[in-house]
Amino acid sequence: MGQLGGGALTTKEAPDARGLAALILGASLLGFAAMLVRWASPAGPLVVGFYRMLFALPFVALLARGQGRPGTGRAKAWAVVAGCCFVADLWMWHSALHLTSAANATLLVTLAPIWVAVISVLWMGARLRRRFWVGVLLALAGALVLGLAKGARWGTGLGELLGALASLAYAAFTLALGRARRDLSAPVALLWVVVACGLGFGILGWTQGEAFGGFPARTWWALLCLGILVQVVAWWFITWGMGHVPTNLGAMGLMSQPVATVILGWVLLAEALRPLQAIGTLLVLAGIALCAFAPPVVER
Repeated sequence: MGQLGGGALTTKEAPDARGLAALILGASLLGFAAMLVRWASPAGPLVVGFYRMLFALPFVALLARGQGRPGTGRAKAWAVVAGCCFVADLWMWHSALHLTSAANATLLVTLAPIWVAVISVLWMGARLRRRFWVGVLLALAGALVLGLAKGARWGTGLGELLGALASLAYAAFTLALGRARRDLSAPVALLWVVVACGLGFGILGWTQGEAFGGFPARTWWALLCLGILVQVVAWWFITWGMGHVPTNLGAMGLMSQPVATVILGWVLLAEALRPLQAIGTLLVLAGIALCAFAPPVVER
């Protein structure tokens, strides 16, 4: 694979600043997801995912209508693969939440940029600069500090294993989406992801026996906001940005989500912001900034 996410990069080319800004903005909007999922109780995690995609589908279809880049069958297949990986990621992550602390489960998912970088080197022929690896380590250190500040502790082991597997699924999602964006416009790629996710969540929710109705009004409002704000607006920014930056940097940009979650929890849920969380936030942002100025070199 000669390209990573967008166009081919050389040592003299820098990532598109607009693409990185779109990624960070979209990941910041994803920070609302945790609160909206909490407010969507008593809906189960698979049903939450199903309605999130269902409410997003009409808007995404409207965005994708009349796009000038219909793409190829292979590109659409990559978008479907990305959707399946996203379903696996959320399913394992939600399962991990029941077996270990939320901080542990969230912390382990942040291993995804490491897997993306490793796969890019082994499979895509990329050579990552030393500064990029330093940025990855800084960002992961920040995520570790954020997790510890929220009380992350080692559990029985099964929850941690599922969290690590979820990070692999998230890395696969990032890579597949970056590959799809080479030939698909952002709205079309997002449409195929949403369709694949909706079917996946619906089938899994039905087989697991989760209830699809009988919820209070607050739950429906939360599900609607998840569909429009998170799945349409946030993921449109992310999908568009993935077509303008290397996939490695895209994975790093998505790490701004836990930072946004901490800030939004402080503003909207009156959660205390500890000094340790501020340090973790600064480390994550510093890591992303360092990676932005160290794009990978593609060796053909």
